Amino acid sequence: MAVTKLEYKGKVLDLTQPKIMGIVNVTPDSFYEGSRFTTVDSALQHAKDMVLAGASIVDVGGESTRPGSEPVSEEEELGRVVPVVQAIAENTDAWISVDTSSPAVMRASLEAGASMINDVRALRRPGAMEVAAEYGCPVCIQHMLGDDPKTMQKNTVYDDLLGEISSFLYERIHNCINAGIKRENIVIDPGFGFGKNLEQNYRLLGQLDRLRSFALPLLVGMSRKSMIGDLLKVNTENRLAGTIAANLFAVEKGADILRVHDVREMAEALKVYMYAIKYSKQKIKK
Repeated sequence: MAVTKLEYKGKVLDLTQPKIMGIVNVTPDSFYEGSRFTTVDSALQHAKDMVLAGASIVDVGGESTRPGSEPVSEEEELGRVVPVVQAIAENTDAWISVDTSSPAVMRASLEAGASMINDVRALRRPGAMEVAAEYGCPVCIQHMLGDDPKTMQKNTVYDDLLGEISSFLYERIHNCINAGIKRENIVIDPGFGFGKNLEQNYRLLGQLDRLRSFALPLLVGMSRKSMIGDLLKVNTENRLAGTIAANLFAVEKGADILRVHDVREMAEALKVYMYAIKYSKQKIKK
């Protein structure tokens, strides 16, 4: 049976219609300058603005995972993320997702008011699955070639791109369930830009509906990434139109959650798209 909602501590996220996840990077080195916030107050204000603009989920990250990024210490990540999570939890009703691979950051963030873990390493670090199982929270597990964003783009070789992504996700889902994480708490992310070149990213996008066979919520993160910039030959500041086009195509292919920097613009585009879809399914009246 397909999972059409997420639940945690009495909160319900209905996924019968696509939802928007807004990005709050509490880092000085994320690839897109417009998503960087280095104080609690600025991050909180941005989160509030995104919720008003249409975000159902706010995704807080304290360590950049762009290609070539350098890791930060656990202490530094905790100091960046936890105060922001707590402030957003105290001042909004949004679902709060924490973009981290650290079990300690997961635990502290859940205690501070987070509702979901979003892990680019698919809970592969020791202790990560155990934290998720203990708290009973939703998790997003993402495909990445290897387990290090710093080197993931150096050898993007696949014999069967969609097959290998599917096999990886199947194995991680199996391990999560065996660790005590409920199937209905699992979201999958094929990992656009994580160990994939331009052609591979678009092959993945074009065949995204193959991942619907998992019958689990599908999250995509393509916002302003190099797959947009390299195709259009534009810098990060000029990738909004391409991002919107890619995300709307992903919705057509079955995406449930769109992780984006530009919430208002994406929400407006999605509203128009969904309204048109609604009327495309109605019978013509004579």
